[in-house]
Amino acid sequence: MNAFGLEPASKLGESLGLYSGNANLELARKIARYLGMPLGNLECFQFANENIFVKILDNVRERDVFLIQPTSRPVQTSIMELLIMIDAFKRASAGRITAVVPYYGYGRSDKKDQPRVPITARLIADLISVAGADRLLTVDLHQGQIQGFFNIPVDELTAVHLLSNWFRQKGLERPVVVTDLGFAKRARTFAQEIGAPLAIVEKRRSDNDDRAQVLNVIGDVRGKQAVIVDDEIDTAGTLTQICQALEREGVTEMYATATHGVLSDPAIERIAASQLTEVVITDTIPLPAHGHIEKIRQLSVAPLIGEAIARIHRGESVGALFSSELELVQEMVLWGDGEPAETTP
Repeated sequence: MNAFGLEPASKLGESLGLYSGNANLELARKIARYLGMPLGNLECFQFANENIFVKILDNVRERDVFLIQPTSRPVQTSIMELLIMIDAFKRASAGRITAVVPYYGYGRSDKKDQPRVPITARLIADLISVAGADRLLTVDLHQGQIQGFFNIPVDELTAVHLLSNWFRQKGLERPVVVTDLGFAKRARTFAQEIGAPLAIVEKRRSDNDDRAQVLNVIGDVRGKQAVIVDDEIDTAGTLTQICQALEREGVTEMYATATHGVLSDPAIERIAASQLTEVVITDTIPLPAHGHIEKIRQLSVAPLIGEAIARIHRGESVGALFSSELELVQEMVLWGDGEPAETTP
């Protein structure tokens, strides 16, 4: 048994194969370490003409293969690597192929909200299915309806319990959870877990850039410590506007948290210059080299994904991983380099 009660990889069976593209190798290595097994041998690189080449260096015939590849920056390259890897494993006669996509790019393009625009989230789903994936494992889709774009089974994990545990351990005296309408359902779960009321930010996007106009804060936030919750932080433009609105409403201290730290420029600079005390994200996306600043803390979803992989491979339910009642999920918040931490933050 490992530190979390998981059986060693040898007991998971030799039929389990764990492979990764180049999008987030560090997360893949952590997942492999959690499972107590090495990553499989795979070549994945670009030729001089930018064509991507994949070669599997193991025998994967009839094996249960999990391909770890978030479709994050560089987005187009990450997507093509994923599709080509899936095709390579299909042609190598893998028994089952699960695309492990911790961050699902193009998730915002999930509906036609303007004339003559695509639904790109559906297109990516079709590409993954047609390439040959048998199922998808992901974390906190931008909207739950994206699951319905797939004709293969989808397991959507959530980092809400992981992140809420972090803030519960901080012991904030007068917390209030702040979110927008799109994330209100999951934010309500977050608020319940840290014992805080929920406030809603009304915002509006008037065009196709990354900026949103914050109109109102609905709820009592004066004199409280605000925890701003969302599924991702991109350029941090909306986040800094929310901070300014909350400051006008009399909030005493501000934190922010999100599952996916996209952190496109100039997000790091905006966060560093903001009134935020701390921004807590997960490692579904690699942190940019200039993103290692004091205000940003990154928690690992490796044990969450690793446990889901083990359960899928053994044909067990992954439903318990959606609940904060499972002791394993409580411990995950302090997981670092393969062992639980001994101290609390």
